[in-house]
Amino acid sequence: MMTKLDTAKRKGIYLLPNLFTTGALFAGFYSIIAGIQGKYEMACFCIFIAALLDALDGRVARLTNTQSEFGEQYDSLSDLVSFGVAPGLLMYNWSLLYLSPVHPVLGKIGWLAAFIYTVSGALRLARFNTQIGVIDKAYFQGLPSPAAAAVVTSFVWISVDLELNGADLKYIALPLTIITGLLMVSRIRYYSFKTIPFKENVSFIWILLLVLVFVLLTIKTAWVLFVVFTGYALSGIIWTMVSVKRKRALRKKTDKTAKPATDETPEARDED
Repeated sequence: MMTKLDTAKRKGIYLLPNLFTTGALFAGFYSIIAGIQGKYEMACFCIFIAALLDALDGRVARLTNTQSEFGEQYDSLSDLVSFGVAPGLLMYNWSLLYLSPVHPVLGKIGWLAAFIYTVSGALRLARFNTQIGVIDKAYFQGLPSPAAAAVVTSFVWISVDLELNGADLKYIALPLTIITGLLMVSRIRYYSFKTIPFKENVSFIWILLLVLVFVLLTIKTAWVLFVVFTGYALSGIIWTMVSVKRKRALRKKTDKTAKPATDETPEARDED
């Protein structure tokens, strides 16, 4: 009698979506190699290639009906390398490394900042895997790891384009790395774009905007990516602040309406 384990072994894994995942993992791994060798622009480019392949593997799996638990776990491990380890090491090799000559304590804070980013990416992915099918699909809890990697990586990319030295930007790179990492494990909600009706008819203006984005990407790739993903990272913070302000205003309004509308004053009681 064939057991479930034997069936799983004979079934194997789906090739097509896992090829995309393997490509993303390779791009993330090569980004680490390029960063160690000082090829920072290539390292940034590889991380964005990994993000593109990561966005495609899930969609390919759904289109070809080849989703599997193995693919989900493999994708998470690939994301940890490409969007956790690679950006953290990129920031350290490019800038945070130069905190050591300033003071030994600052040197330790530099590599700890890179580690905070990396472990935040790992925790973010682990939390996401445990919340599949539980939380609202319209929102992410915490900044998604590919978006966090895009913020950090595009910052390095535009700095390289401007011929700015990472050693001169170490005091900017330090808080940027820590804050971006902490945003991944925060409870701040970010729009997931999963509820956009792509299959429905849209206005012609959206096509023009899409063409404009592609044109800008070909002209100033790093700048467009930095503006878009930094704006996305800030959007969750702004939306949370607005939501908290609205809830406080609603609570005050509810408290006022809950009080008796006609309280008698001491003078009114004396007249009686």
